[in-house]
Amino acid sequence: MDRKTAISVRGLNKVYKLYDKPMDRLKEALGLSRKKRYKEHYALRNVDMEIRQGETVGIIGTNGSGKSTILKIITGVLNPTSGSVEVDGRISALLELGAGFNMEYNGIENIYLNGTMIGFSREEIDRKLEGILEFADIGDYVYQPVKTYSSGMFVRLAFAVAINIDPEILIVDEALSVGDVFFQAKCYHKFEEFKDMGKTILFVSHDLSSVSKYCDRVVLLNRGEKLAEGLPKEMIDIYKQVLVGQYAAHDASAHGGNLLEDEQVSNAARQAAGSAVPDTAKAESGQAVPEKSREEAETTGSDAMASHGSVLEYGTRQAVITDYYITDESGMHTNAVLKGSRFSVHMRAVFHEELPAPIFACSIKNALGVEITGTNTMVEKAFLEPVCAGAVKEAVFTQRMDLQGGEYLISLGLTGYEGDRFAVYHRLYDVMNITVISDKNTVGYFDMNSEVMVKDG
Repeated sequence: MDRKTAISVRGLNKVYKLYDKPMDRLKEALGLSRKKRYKEHYALRNVDMEIRQGETVGIIGTNGSGKSTILKIITGVLNPTSGSVEVDGRISALLELGAGFNMEYNGIENIYLNGTMIGFSREEIDRKLEGILEFADIGDYVYQPVKTYSSGMFVRLAFAVAINIDPEILIVDEALSVGDVFFQAKCYHKFEEFKDMGKTILFVSHDLSSVSKYCDRVVLLNRGEKLAEGLPKEMIDIYKQVLVGQYAAHDASAHGGNLLEDEQVSNAARQAAGSAVPDTAKAESGQAVPEKSREEAETTGSDAMASHGSVLEYGTRQAVITDYYITDESGMHTNAVLKGSRFSVHMRAVFHEELPAPIFACSIKNALGVEITGTNTMVEKAFLEPVCAGAVKEAVFTQRMDLQGGEYLISLGLTGYEGDRFAVYHRLYDVMNITVISDKNTVGYFDMNSEVMVKDG
């Protein structure tokens, strides 16, 4: 193994035998059956992954994609069916918090029990005990049997033990959102400390904002297979396609393998912030844009969009977004907006089929791909009507700009419900950039517009 590689996974397979009846399992175990009485289920199939020292790598995927399975194999909880896993460094794993706790022991005794299981001497645990107790912050309950703890106290102690042992590799599986909001903040602060210290972190979460914020690279799993690997923003966009069953409509080779090595896709993603389809290029540069006629919209559809490689788009195309642009409070087309002023995001769509109640959506991300805000016509109760085939509709989202100064990306969507089924007719990710011009930036993503007064007491 390369000195700079912390975790190396090669050709990893994990197969479970699924039996129709318990008796079939027993017959096979006793050698009483000559025929195969089980079906093979691949929790992981031929997965390759390499994590370098000091990297923070995220793993995302739908439920049942193999995320927790691969973590358990890396940490030694499960054995692979085939393939190899090499780990260089002491691991602390936040998988099933409290696993290994003895419910009859008190908190102190369980701290020493868990520390010994991880491989620490009593003297080493003595030195870490104060930090663990301070982090858990459960007071004198630490001297009571764990079985008397509330679920919140139990989780706090388990997390404190797992994260305060100074590992070289930290593996986290959906464990950062435990306890109350104050404890969650403490957990994320500790996580950031690990990242700043150059620790290797493997992170599994359904919280896409956290994945986007913390991870240097993301691996996308689907049904046990590695679907793609690359920058967080790119992987999250593909994951959203997988969630609505739209990824299969694309050429898998365009996103397969390692996107960090796919120059064409990476360049396209970088250009997305400053690019637009031909009809909106003038709008974003502040030039006037002529209104499209209904006939032009119906004939061109998304042809211009399809030729624009920088925009990630997908959908059934029962309805298509044909035009989009931003206007300031004076109605001028622009992509630069003054903080505190009002602005509008416009999107026009052509409907190729009759749809029961289409939903127009608009969202804003920062440059890291973290979704800052967004809304849609269903949430706003602005449009809940059926639309006939051949109709052209324009949705306008008008709001005050309270984001901090900087660069942001706008995504648009046209979706709907057909009975109980959620359908994506057309989505455009990071289709426009917007620059917020500000002479006063406060803390965080947006300005609270506080009125501050200091007076004599």
